[in-house]
Amino acid sequence: MSSQKKRILVVEDSPIVLKIIRHIIHQELNSKHYHVDYAESLAEAQACVAEHQYFAALADLNLPDAPDGEVVQYILSNKIPCIVLTGSYSEERREKLLMMGIVDYVVKESRFSYAYAVKLIQRLSLNEHIKVLVVEDSTTARKYLRTLLEQHLFQVLEAEHGVQALDVYRAHPDIRLIITDYNMPEMDGFELVRQIRTQSDKSDLAIIGLSSMEKGALSAKFIKNGANDFLQKPFFPEELHCRVIHNLESIEQIQALNEAANRDYLTNLYNRRYLYSAGEELYKSAQQGRPLAVAVMDIDHFKSFNDSYGHEAGDAMLVHMGELLSESFSRFVTARLGGEEFCVLLPGLSQTQARTLMDQFRLRFEDEGVYLGDNYLQATISIGVTSYLGHSLDSMLHHADELLYRAKEMGRNSVVGDV
Repeated sequence: MSSQKKRILVVEDSPIVLKIIRHIIHQELNSKHYHVDYAESLAEAQACVAEHQYFAALADLNLPDAPDGEVVQYILSNKIPCIVLTGSYSEERREKLLMMGIVDYVVKESRFSYAYAVKLIQRLSLNEHIKVLVVEDSTTARKYLRTLLEQHLFQVLEAEHGVQALDVYRAHPDIRLIITDYNMPEMDGFELVRQIRTQSDKSDLAIIGLSSMEKGALSAKFIKNGANDFLQKPFFPEELHCRVIHNLESIEQIQALNEAANRDYLTNLYNRRYLYSAGEELYKSAQQGRPLAVAVMDIDHFKSFNDSYGHEAGDAMLVHMGELLSESFSRFVTARLGGEEFCVLLPGLSQTQARTLMDQFRLRFEDEGVYLGDNYLQATISIGVTSYLGHSLDSMLHHADELLYRAKEMGRNSVVGDV
């Protein structure tokens, strides 16, 4: 399902509310990734579910043909995560909804309520790729946490104490959140947090401490040991979810900033800074015997292209170049060095293999142009390829650059490698 559009079901009988939700969905959900079906009754919702598989549903609690939440029960019975829209709030209703196993409930108060509900769908889409480790010696408490997290589509791993948690973390270094109890055998929560923080910082991994003990210093001690947050047991499910999402979003914002700092603003390829950072590690591996090839290329006669068609056309061609490089070399490191010059680091490939790939790319670039208005514009590229390590990554890039200029001297639109 991840390679296809995620299908969302919205069930709402109010024309006004439906209009607002449609507008927000149109603004917030990328139509390339989501397809939304709308139903105004339980009967219509049943017909939709019978025909399609849904990633999630947004459903009104009270419908003309389902006045007591039957549509929510039906959606959940088909194992579809459900966000409930309700016209009013009460503790009794809240308890009932949470016991049913919904993702969340949203009181119909304003446009912001519906926007929150739609953002929950986006959050679910992110959650299904996130691993969470629950560390708790009580089987009952551990299973309860697992259930709450799986309702939000997280991938949940379990450990009974700190020692076991470290083993799980080593086996799954892509874990992004750890929720750990304090009082456990073998290794308690404080020591677990302390050891985890020797391997991973707060920008990569969030940790939430838990405890049923009423010592006021526990929260401070958890955070001083390296936890991001603390939650006193017993807690409300909504409180857990709010803490989880808050901490994950903090990590995601930091990662987004780091990613932006490493990306070229125009082509979205990596920039020179990241190329050197990633390249140094690849170069060290090459010194130990793993093959490494470097290709440097640029667009032929790019200044004349800009002069003839304008800078808008030049930018369109650079973006096109970036898109083709990303598609053709997705498992390698591709970067824009500056201007019309680009680079690909090809670990694991001999120079012969790299030259073959680059020549195929040269032909593809020559064949596929870019539309600018009614004009179809095409260009060619010249490429230098080397596997000569020299004394540094910088010397490899310099040598590949020399080979690139040799390709230009030979008439351009060609690939030149080491002799």
